[in-house]
Amino acid sequence: MQRLVKTLTLRDDPKLIEEYCLVHKNIWPEIRSGIKEVGVSVMDIYLLGNLLVMIIEAPDDIDLDAAFRRLATMPRQQEWEEFVARFQNCGETESSAQKWKVMSKIFELSK
Repeated sequence: MQRLVKTLTLRDDPKLIEEYCLVHKNIWPEIRSGIKEVGVSVMDIYLLGNLLVMIIEAPDDIDLDAAFRRLATMPRQQEWEEFVARFQNCGETESSAQKWKVMSKIFELSK
């Protein structure tokens, strides 16, 4: 299983952050099914202040870059990106791949 960790900052506005959290409690069904359809088995998003951290897990044999390019073409995905852009501290025309920055692992505690 491969794991990818990404980060993104939200606009530093408590009301927008609260709304962003509510939006993600009621994520559009097409977005959830698209994520699963491209092979992502786990996607968790954590929040601290206005910093988001996304943890993605997928089988080793999946090319995650290709999976996310495919996801970007699926129903309502572009609409979703435009909808959530107002909360995010990035350009409104940036793709999900441009917004979410991949983090580097600097430590691992093995079993």
